[in-house]
Amino acid sequence: MIVGIPKETKSHEYRVALLPVGAALLSEAGHRVLVQRHAGEGSGYADEDYLAAGAELVDDADEVFAEAEMIVKVKEPIDRELNLLRGGQVVFTYFHFAASRELTERCVDSGVTAVAYETLTDRHGRLPLLTPMSEVAGRMSIQEGAKYLEKPQEGRGILLSGVPGVEPAKVLVLGGGVVGSNAARIAAGLGADVVLMDVDLDRLRHLAEVMPPNVRTIYSHPHAVSDHATTSDLVVGAVLIPGGRCPTLIPRSMLADMRSGAVIVDVGVDQGGCVETTRPTTHASPTFVIDDVVHYCVANMPGAVGRTSTQALCHATQPFVLQLAQRDPDALADDAVFSSALNLHAGRVCHHAVAETFGLPLHAA
Repeated sequence: MIVGIPKETKSHEYRVALLPVGAALLSEAGHRVLVQRHAGEGSGYADEDYLAAGAELVDDADEVFAEAEMIVKVKEPIDRELNLLRGGQVVFTYFHFAASRELTERCVDSGVTAVAYETLTDRHGRLPLLTPMSEVAGRMSIQEGAKYLEKPQEGRGILLSGVPGVEPAKVLVLGGGVVGSNAARIAAGLGADVVLMDVDLDRLRHLAEVMPPNVRTIYSHPHAVSDHATTSDLVVGAVLIPGGRCPTLIPRSMLADMRSGAVIVDVGVDQGGCVETTRPTTHASPTFVIDDVVHYCVANMPGAVGRTSTQALCHATQPFVLQLAQRDPDALADDAVFSSALNLHAGRVCHHAVAETFGLPLHAA
């Protein structure tokens, strides 16, 4: 198979979808690997590294998309990339279709087979390709939240840890999954007063056992969310519905009751976010303010730490890239793991959450 690796095009996106060692493994397995020039530089990998691994360098994305039978990316196709997709092509990346009807419809119209990192579920019921970037994003949410709580960034002028004689910041984390648990652990390590909320009591029991003593676990319901959101300095949205849109936990009306200069970091922005006022932002322009509440909603947070993120992501995706390169796209639905990642096939929606979000027909692959 011809496998193509284009350079990512989102604002300040420094990740690349394949390490040089991945190119070597694909080449050794008899596949042809096309890498767009400079695709790896943002993550610290030079073109020469890919050449030495057996890949071929091509000058632009047009050539990658025109020749490759399978495209491996980090983020969903955007702008002109959507015009380069063609029927019969396999695209393996983060899609997050539920956040964008336009993306969904254009990929349907293109006839591609869309295999989504974020819904791929292993035989243990885990999301192995979502986990590494959730770990990065969860940890970054506190790093970014701390920065935007500074007064020059329009925040409250609060130090997360406080100092002797001054109380620490209060941090509310909505969601106790991978993002939320990583966010809570980092915030607690900095000395903040942390509330971690979820609707899964078994998960809360586990988190109560493993979290530091300055993390309190609270069952999530509308009244509890309101009580804690309106008294918090930093709110982290860490809610996930695999393949579907995030539920709204913080309505617009709640912002007026929040502390002036409070910060919301909505990590679930790729899936629509759990805050009604969430809209995607970029690393170039990461925040906006509504009702004196700072919103940080960057849709590719891990892209800012490209070297760490690329290594973490590719270590997880590489085995699946190798397997996909060996498989007939028409047979993916017969595989227990790849069927979970199959969102679109030949212009048809195959994932129930995507079909339900937009009221589209659900087809068997």
